[in-house]
Amino acid sequence: MRHFEFHSLRDRFPILSREVHGKPLAYLDNGATAQKPREVIDAMSRFLAEGNANIHRGVHTLSQEATDAYENARAGIARSLGMPDSHVLIFVRGATEAINLVAHGLTDRLVEGDEVVLTLMEHHANFVPWQVLAEKTGATLRFIAPRDNGELDLEEWRGAFGERTRVAAFTHVSNVLGTVNPVADMTAFARERGVVTLVDGAQALPHGPVDLGAIGGDFYTFSGHKVFGPDGIGVLAGRRELLDAFPPYQTGGDMIETVSVDGTTYRTGPERFEAGTPNISGVIGLAEAFRLLDELDWAAARTHEKELCSHLTSELTRHGDARVIGTAPDKEAVVSFVMDAAHAHDIGTILDTEGVAIRTGHHCAQPLLAHYGLAATARASMAFYNTHEDVEAFLRGIAKVKRFFT
Repeated sequence: MRHFEFHSLRDRFPILSREVHGKPLAYLDNGATAQKPREVIDAMSRFLAEGNANIHRGVHTLSQEATDAYENARAGIARSLGMPDSHVLIFVRGATEAINLVAHGLTDRLVEGDEVVLTLMEHHANFVPWQVLAEKTGATLRFIAPRDNGELDLEEWRGAFGERTRVAAFTHVSNVLGTVNPVADMTAFARERGVVTLVDGAQALPHGPVDLGAIGGDFYTFSGHKVFGPDGIGVLAGRRELLDAFPPYQTGGDMIETVSVDGTTYRTGPERFEAGTPNISGVIGLAEAFRLLDELDWAAARTHEKELCSHLTSELTRHGDARVIGTAPDKEAVVSFVMDAAHAHDIGTILDTEGVAIRTGHHCAQPLLAHYGLAATARASMAFYNTHEDVEAFLRGIAKVKRFFT
């Protein structure tokens, strides 16, 4: 994919043509949320304007059309993820709800003295639910810290497994460090020991296709808004036998098989965990986002992202004014950094005056930042639609920070 084709792709994202403070928007906060292509926006608007109806319950035309669109979306997303069985793909509000659902489902499988292995690079969403589970069950949490460069020490991680290890949860890509973990190797190691795995893929899918068959874990989750889809929708992909053994996470309409005054029985499959009216337009928008992703030349897109990351990193650190947190080989296009002269929040505020959007703070990863002796970093995170012009705008903003604080 040649350089000019990225500009053509960029044109499909309406918000990227706006200005902020009279400057062209340079959106470098993709790790927090990605922007939406017109196809996603139009698909959702079209459904709401022309096809809005509830699903699975009506015999009228609109309801049947909505049901078909919803289930076709499930099947299409499953195909994109390399899943032969779409009925283990559950729609949730996002990765946070998915992880809470799994932790809730595993409650009865853990007892006092059992162990859950985590890494310190986890987002709070893949950290706090396991703390709650440990409090409920008496299980123990074991934490593996990354190396100084942000890589996970696999030998140390493997060494954390013992006879009482029951669950291992880990991120595919760190939202702070950009580190890409070898999740297929990690799930294989855990599977050999009968340990249930959950992979947080929220930061992985925006940077390339994911084959869940090849990864081979028990649970994989991500949020739609990070893969150029709508807010408030996400996916939990799980192993059928585990899901069938889980108690309901929520109860209500559409997950019921029978109800009587004597008791209730529940449906199996994804419906068991999709109580109530779902985010139908969100599911339709997410499926449209995956159609766009399926069309991309990901080899070229990844090369482009890595060129942007290299350009930004080399210029940012050239004079020793900034220190990058996370330098693992083959990391994704995420650059967290600190500057001695300026606090992260001041960096973000000054960059905003130049039309540059980055993220500042602890990035919902306080244990990781504490490991590095930090309270906050500034973070630039790139996507395939970003350009070298965006990077140059960022660097002009950094020069302004230096002038202001030195």
